[in-house]
Amino acid sequence: MSTPAPEQHWDGLFGPDTVTWRVHSEPILWVAGLRALLLQALHPAALSGVLVHSDFRADPWGRLLRTAEYVGTVSFGTGEDVARVAGRVRALHGKVAGADPKTGVHYRADDPQLLTWVHCCEVDSFLRVTQRAGLKLTAAEADRYVSEQVRAAELLGCRRGVVPASVGELAAYFTEMRRELRADSRARRIAAYVLWPPMPTWVSLLTPARPLWVAASSLGLTTLPRWARRLYGLPGLPGTDLMATAELRALRVASSRLPASVREGPHLRAAKDRLGTSR
Repeated sequence: MSTPAPEQHWDGLFGPDTVTWRVHSEPILWVAGLRALLLQALHPAALSGVLVHSDFRADPWGRLLRTAEYVGTVSFGTGEDVARVAGRVRALHGKVAGADPKTGVHYRADDPQLLTWVHCCEVDSFLRVTQRAGLKLTAAEADRYVSEQVRAAELLGCRRGVVPASVGELAAYFTEMRRELRADSRARRIAAYVLWPPMPTWVSLLTPARPLWVAASSLGLTTLPRWARRLYGLPGLPGTDLMATAELRALRVASSRLPASVREGPHLRAAKDRLGTSR
């Protein structure tokens, strides 16, 4: 296998020698994305913004694909690609504002505190799920990943020095935020929607899409922190965490046997092409 180009020749936000590349190359990341969405929904203002200003309920697949497109571009794209998608998202966020109908609290999608919450849910989910699935990272590498992701947070308006930059800071952030979180009826509806999204009848009945999706989304739910599962009313039986970890590892092993054209996302494949590395 050829050696990746040196970091100084990489023009994107993250280079091939970053921990971000290792974590975000994992095919299991889509389960982590579902976990992040369920975690984000516990913040009333973030949830209200999604429900009022997003087409998630009308087009959940489109929303999830656009999120995956953004993460893939920021992780593996060129500097020009990253600037383009980040600028588009910032422009969209600038148009989203309102008041949470449950609490009356006003929110703006470009509020650095709200952006930090969304960012931390993603980073925690990507890191925890890939590690539990079997990705070997040292404690220093895990810290480095969280620190690298501060760059991605700043793209959208988060403030350096406020965004957690280590695993310990990330854990402390969630401890601090827990007093603001709740699983109200809207959050539970979102969770139900994630677990059982609309599908064309023929897809649901004639393909394995429905059982595969339910299995993956259930895994996203069971990999939530215990305190988050309790908020959703799903504390889990003894052994829930061990079973979830075993299922993640089995899914990662199965995914690793797929051809690269299926296992790797288009942004990663394009980045490898630019580097001239073998697949």
